[in-house]
Amino acid sequence: MISASYAAPMPFDAAWRQVRAQHQGLAAEQANVSKAEAQQRAARALFLPQLDASATYLHLDRKMELKGSDLNLNQVHTGNAGLDAVIQDVAAGIAGLTLPLVDQNLVRASVTALWPLFTGGRISAAQDIRAAQLDEAREQLRLKEQALFETLAERYFTVVLARELLDTRERSRDSLARHHEHALKLEQQGQMARIERLSAEAAYHNARVEADNARRNLELAELAFRELVASPVATPANPLFIGPDLEGLEGFIERMEASHPALKVLAAKLEQADGAIRAEQGRYYPEVFAFGNYSLHERDSITSQISPDWVVGLGVKVALVDRSGRGGLVEAARSAELQVRHLGAQTRQDLRLLVEKTWRQARQAREQFEALASTLALAEENLRLRQHAFTQGLSTSLEVTDAELRLSGARTQQQAAAYQYVVSLARLLAVSGQPDTFTQYQQQAAVQGNR
Repeated sequence: MISASYAAPMPFDAAWRQVRAQHQGLAAEQANVSKAEAQQRAARALFLPQLDASATYLHLDRKMELKGSDLNLNQVHTGNAGLDAVIQDVAAGIAGLTLPLVDQNLVRASVTALWPLFTGGRISAAQDIRAAQLDEAREQLRLKEQALFETLAERYFTVVLARELLDTRERSRDSLARHHEHALKLEQQGQMARIERLSAEAAYHNARVEADNARRNLELAELAFRELVASPVATPANPLFIGPDLEGLEGFIERMEASHPALKVLAAKLEQADGAIRAEQGRYYPEVFAFGNYSLHERDSITSQISPDWVVGLGVKVALVDRSGRGGLVEAARSAELQVRHLGAQTRQDLRLLVEKTWRQARQAREQFEALASTLALAEENLRLRQHAFTQGLSTSLEVTDAELRLSGARTQQQAAAYQYVVSLARLLAVSGQPDTFTQYQQQAAVQGNR
């Protein structure tokens, strides 16, 4: 345990800033958002044309040549004796000639462009899916922040509660120690029975054990808090508090339904499911594309000389038989959309129940704290009277011990009620999308003097 002289008091808002800046889980979710942003930027390029440069080298088993004898002009007969004689003379003349068409080694280089003009809506669906995935990543980050806010509130004020419980146990221990010393002197003077002195001694030793346990609980609570804020010397600076009465339940429910990240995550998933349906339905539509090719280099040959240097055109591609199972994929996408809708309805119902439960817990804790004020005042007065009566010989040691334990119990119950209020308030504000107003409740409680 860090010595109190080295502890660094940290207000709750400063602890929250520290968690947001240092927590590795939040950093991981932020990296996921950056990844989704990059994927969305990449999806914007799907409408752009693709331009490729390619070069090939081919080695054929032989040259491609055209021999005059392969033309078979000897078999050509027109029915005109004079023309047939001319053809035969030409055939005899070129029979021994060889015309090279393609070399045995071919080197070609070209630039090819392909531009999708219509894809059945699949490109726009893919871009919408990427945008929805980015929304989901951002809401997942908010969901992580919300969970960490609740965790911080619990750990922060657990330390505060443990510290107050330790103070209560130590005060009870010290009070019972003084009572034990007084009882011991009375026994030595013969004014008290040994059984009553033993009762006072047993109560004192029990109080010591409880104080030691409270100190160990405080050490464990501080360990968990310091691990969360990534500081080996941090200690809470704000006390437990009881803020003003909460507003109506419906206001919290409305803000929850409008801003809760879990609902927005499901809304983003619904958009992704809708995009998946449109993408699968796009398989039924033809694809229209523009294309072009420009030859950069080709070895000299007759075929290269007569071939055009560039060509452009339009193309249409229709899948007559598709083996991907288009109908099944569309049905699966619709089932995924229906699943998300059911999850959204159930999540909204669960969150409404959580808000109402937490709201009631906060109000109940506040009412319990206020009700325990009179119980605490009664216990303090009862202890004072019992101690005074004990010194006058009008009260027993057991009655004094019982009065001290009742006072300690009343203080503990009130401290637990304040802790329950603070933790429930933090959870309620986080679930309803307004964790930043938590410090306002702290400030209002400080102005009103509630703890």
